Amino acid sequence: MAQRFDAIVIGAGAAGMYCAAQAGRRGLRVALLDHWPRLAEKIRISGGGRCNFTNLDAGRVDRFAGENPAFARNALRALPPGRFIEQVRRRGIAFHEKHKGQLFCDESSERIIAMLREDCDAAGVHWFRPVTVDDVEPEAGFVIRTREAGELRADAVVVATGGLAIPKAGASDLGLRIARRFGHRIVEPRPALVPLTFDAQAWRPYAELAGVALPVTVRAPGTPGAPAFDEDLLFTHRGLSGPAVLQISTFWKRGDPLAIDLAAGNDLTARLIEAKRATRQQLAGALAGLLPRRLAARWLADERFAALCTKRLAEIADRELATVAAALRDWQIVPTGTEGFRKAEVMAGGVATDELDPRSMQSFKAPGLYFVGEVVDITGWLGGYNFQWAWSSGFLAGQAIGRRSATA
Repeated sequence: MAQRFDAIVIGAGAAGMYCAAQAGRRGLRVALLDHWPRLAEKIRISGGGRCNFTNLDAGRVDRFAGENPAFARNALRALPPGRFIEQVRRRGIAFHEKHKGQLFCDESSERIIAMLREDCDAAGVHWFRPVTVDDVEPEAGFVIRTREAGELRADAVVVATGGLAIPKAGASDLGLRIARRFGHRIVEPRPALVPLTFDAQAWRPYAELAGVALPVTVRAPGTPGAPAFDEDLLFTHRGLSGPAVLQISTFWKRGDPLAIDLAAGNDLTARLIEAKRATRQQLAGALAGLLPRRLAARWLADERFAALCTKRLAEIADRELATVAAALRDWQIVPTGTEGFRKAEVMAGGVATDELDPRSMQSFKAPGLYFVGEVVDITGWLGGYNFQWAWSSGFLAGQAIGRRSATA
């Protein structure tokens, strides 16, 4: 005989646990399902094991991407970063700001997992894990068919299964399959917050720079409205990584160039001309004082500038120095791809937001069906934004299910 619940949450990650606890606190009989043997693996490995659990600026919808980033506004207002931070503080979890509003646990990510698990237990949530969901069908509400627990029924179902990123942490396409089962449009999923790769032959001159890092400004000029990011860039054997590239990867489109200011906004022309008048250096030495030495040497080895490499600055016209500086200020390079979902921190794309109610996360196509977290076409910037989206969307859905049950 099928077990009956008021609500069933599929996915015991950040959004799922937060949602289940909220619904359970409102007196509902809630089941929480997950297929992975280890609880909240993605939280566990995040932030180098210290969980970048939110960002002080994560209430800003302009820090999110998708077809309609403004869809996130209701959820972020319902549970802004400050409320989650206060919850963490009340539980005695020490944390610190690391960079640009990013908040990390002082100790282990396990502290956040324990908080969420304890909240679910206190709310009377019924755990089913690990279980494999074979199907979700509309039948007197919903029936969920599992291999290990048989049939489970509920009036409300929350899909909190995450996206396709990091398969080793339990990522799957279950949420997308459920969405398609109920007729939802899916924005094409793709890796986001991910290193970018280049054709091996074309990248060979730069592969020797693997390990070189420097602050840059990076843009995706082929994507109108995409932000520019002032972050660190890292050269790798296969391409580019570091926070600058992870950030821009969400906005980059295959076939388009990146525009990278390797001087990070500094006026290289003025600095080279100043050095020309103040020193007897060669161009190579002067440039090595402004950029990582290996990068400066590689840049001047380019056929465009090789003739200038060994010249003294005094022998080089100002206009030639300006040409070198301009090329460094606007390095245009076309990636061929990404490191894929195995290296991506999140999935971009997912369930289209125009088919969800922004006040509740409920499906317009199937009343009683909700989608929260990464499975939805909302993607935050690097630095705690995606966890905040998980907490906020899970909170909004949990509250909405409680209200729906009270008026049923």
